[in-house]
Amino acid sequence: QVQVVESGGGLVQPGGSLRLSCAASGFTFSIYAMSWYRQAPGKGRELVAVISTAGGSTNYADSVRGRFTISRDNPKSTMYLQMNSLKPEDTAVYYCNARNPILPWGQGTQVTVSS
Repeated sequence: QVQVVESGGGLVQPGGSLRLSCAASGFTFSIYAMSWYRQAPGKGRELVAVISTAGGSTNYADSVRGRFTISRDNPKSTMYLQMNSLKPEDTAVYYCNARNPILPWGQGTQVTVSS
């Protein structure tokens, strides 16, 4: 069955770092451009970062550019989001999906940035 499972979230102080993982199964991961999305309390889901099929091309929302790094390991069917210099406004549930979000949404992983 097609699914993505996000993990790696947690509570971190401002300025801290976290690394999120997205484990994919049930489909050919390597042929999909993939993305990380996030949804903060009371707000809509927003696109955070995009990575091409082979990982050679990436793009970021202005709010995270220079602080977050998206990457992928196709043989492991896994995508990552390295988040550095975290800010309270990064607090959200983080999700992964295809660039065109046609996959079933996972449960997401909660990231809370607070002192």
